[in-house]
Amino acid sequence: MASRNPAFSRGFGNAGPGQQYAGWGNQPQYGAPQYGAPQYGAPAPQQEPYAAPSPYGTSEATRYMTMDDVVQKTGLAFLVTVLSAAVTWTVLPQELAWGLAIPAVLVALVLGLVIAFKQIANPVATLAYGGLYGVALGAISEAFNDLYPGIVMQAVIGTFGVFAGMLVIYKTGAIRVTPKLTRWVVGALIGALVLLVTNWIVGIFTTGDPLGLRSGGAVAIGFSLLMIGIAAFMLLLDFDMADEAIRRGAPAKFAWYVAFGLLVTVVWLYIEILRLLSYFQDE
Repeated sequence: MASRNPAFSRGFGNAGPGQQYAGWGNQPQYGAPQYGAPQYGAPAPQQEPYAAPSPYGTSEATRYMTMDDVVQKTGLAFLVTVLSAAVTWTVLPQELAWGLAIPAVLVALVLGLVIAFKQIANPVATLAYGGLYGVALGAISEAFNDLYPGIVMQAVIGTFGVFAGMLVIYKTGAIRVTPKLTRWVVGALIGALVLLVTNWIVGIFTTGDPLGLRSGGAVAIGFSLLMIGIAAFMLLLDFDMADEAIRRGAPAKFAWYVAFGLLVTVVWLYIEILRLLSYFQDE
């Protein structure tokens, strides 16, 4: 994956307006050639265009991405997700909501992989992903709130608190996104996913939660805190990705890809916070 967020897999590969991009600078970056991906930078007017046309379109009228584009597209993606979740929770019967949640998650998972690996940056794909996951989040949130009244609001406040906190940390430079930090965060993410998969595979042949990762005990609490920490640091990588895309002249359409990556991280963060809060409710 060339980007720092797995959701941005090779996103810069076709992000340009059809021209060759210069390097990112002297410092190595995650996604640089040593990791198997090309380098990108501001449009180089003297170089030849790529032989193959960019999937985002190539024309003289191509506009470069700005922070306003990122804010607007990300805000719209979150709005669609929240509205979809609210309709699922308030309008649909719980049985029907759960019946729709499972296929919605499966379709959203496939769509998310397609967006990531095909480098799709358009409103239909990103908003469809948000709408599908909204259905699942609505059903999940309703179920948790029925068991533990008020837990959803706590999780929402916690999620946006983490988001705002990491944005402040990024903007103030309290934690700088460096290649070393990127390697640590991505390594931690891969390790956590390996644990989850191992726990799932072992669970097929045994009963319960073999590694205790989701049992609600001390190990589960520690694992949820680890996942929340990884998700929080992934937000730093997402913010840095958006800034790099703006500085290197990505087209305005690429903001939909940035919005998709941020949506993936925030949804994951919300679910982990919701799960962690439920452990303390059980005590």
